[in-house]
Amino acid sequence: MSTPRNPTASAIVLGSINIDLSIRVPHLPAPGETVLQGEFAEALGGKGANQAVAVARLGQCHVHFAAAVGEDAPGERALRQLEKDGLDLSAAVHLPEAATGTALIMVDARGENLIAVASGANALLTPEHVQALPETWFGASQVLLACLEIPMETVAAGLQRAHEADLRTILNPAPARGELPQAIWDSTDILVPNETEASQLSGVEVHDEASAALAAKELAKRGPEWVVITRGAAGCLLWDGEAHHLPAYTVDPVDSTGAGDTFCGALAAAIASGQNITTSVDGAQRAAALATTRAGAIPSIPRREEVERFTARRAN
Repeated sequence: MSTPRNPTASAIVLGSINIDLSIRVPHLPAPGETVLQGEFAEALGGKGANQAVAVARLGQCHVHFAAAVGEDAPGERALRQLEKDGLDLSAAVHLPEAATGTALIMVDARGENLIAVASGANALLTPEHVQALPETWFGASQVLLACLEIPMETVAAGLQRAHEADLRTILNPAPARGELPQAIWDSTDILVPNETEASQLSGVEVHDEASAALAAKELAKRGPEWVVITRGAAGCLLWDGEAHHLPAYTVDPVDSTGAGDTFCGALAAAIASGQNITTSVDGAQRAAALATTRAGAIPSIPRREEVERFTARRAN
């Protein structure tokens, strides 16, 4: 039996929905080359969708998801699948002028990949759509989580509206897209980049604990109260005015796809439930570690009960 949802915890996720069309191939093709013997798979993806599902599964709280799809069959399938995790999709935008976002992915036997994304409806989610979101969402929620697979000005509008409503705001600046506008810095409480994104945003090349601390300190000067730099198997760094290095949890990894989104969703869920930043980051690391033990993005996201069992096993 699943753990009952906490009726007092609620979060808003602002982001993207993609359909991932993947082919596993013996090797990645060179320009003009056709590679045979591929294995095809279709799955729901997009950083926004991944993160929204992670919040719902790991926090057992109410999740409002603001996103856009086309008026097409892939979009309808995506929304039906997201409903299975209990997401509030009442404000999902259906756009007849665009297709649902699609990612074409080729992965070789070594795990190297080539990815091309047609953003479709994701690129047409506007600040006006954010302003039209129900006021009740912001009145009842504790956290807003956003990523950068939608237009920058739309992200800024969501963060600003949440900031004005006294929600904690979390930005995962992924995928890396260069400098952020000041409006985003001013409205972000918690910034969660990986090493590449932290390097690009701070101007400090992150390659070890010392450089991660320097980058986090620089990023905190822009406005965020906390900076969390995720470093994969090296764990993460939390900056709260001082640098705290948190080692990763040891597991036997299978696929790291979706681990970063799991981390962000788990962090948002913990903050929404009132946990402090250190406890929240530690819990996010445990959830992300578990996600790497399974293949895929959304299929790999654990539920809260699984993280609790993982924690109990480590304590024994």
